[in-house]
Amino acid sequence: MFDMMKMMGKVKEMQAKMKEAQENLAYIKETGEAGAGLVKAIVNGKKEVVSVEIDESLMTSDDREMVQDLAVAAINNAMEKADLSAKEEIKKSTEGIMPNIPGMDFGNMF
Repeated sequence: MFDMMKMMGKVKEMQAKMKEAQENLAYIKETGEAGAGLVKAIVNGKKEVVSVEIDESLMTSDDREMVQDLAVAAINNAMEKADLSAKEEIKKSTEGIMPNIPGMDFGNMF
């Protein structure tokens, strides 16, 4: 028989775990690189750029467009890594709480 109180308890537990997982996303840090490491970007699990480092050798370059392209590439690389790490964090936090329903991926909620 369907136990509504048990189901509501699971939903509340799931909400608490999701909130905790969301808060933990700020602590995930991923680094992306471009130009053989001349440009590095660090992004957190909330998809916020934390820092961008540009090697001094590029600062003397007159090729401003190349530096901009490398910065974009490094940030995008870090974003991809942070996205994967965030999904893993959500998956780990919600594991065992809700049944494994095919097609229901809570990691895609962020």
